[in-house]
Amino acid sequence: MTKAKALIGGATYDPQKMKILYKAFDQAWEQIAPAVGTHADAIEAARLKLANIVVGLAERDSMTDADALAKAALDLMYQSPTQL
Repeated sequence: MTKAKALIGGATYDPQKMKILYKAFDQAWEQIAPAVGTHADAIEAARLKLANIVVGLAERDSMTDADALAKAALDLMYQSPTQL
């Protein structure tokens, strides 16, 4: 298990919410992965950043839709001052 998935797995939500978090993370990662490149450290950093955003959004909002959560996470990733 990657550090990013472990971070999400550490969240304390019911099983249905956890499925939403994992699905949202996977959907968002699919979108940004090509922009991250191939360097292992850059990939791991971007995945951890995305996982933190997904968990943070889940804590603040009552999002029950993986698509909406993924879109919100992507919006925050692209707004971040650091590059992917």
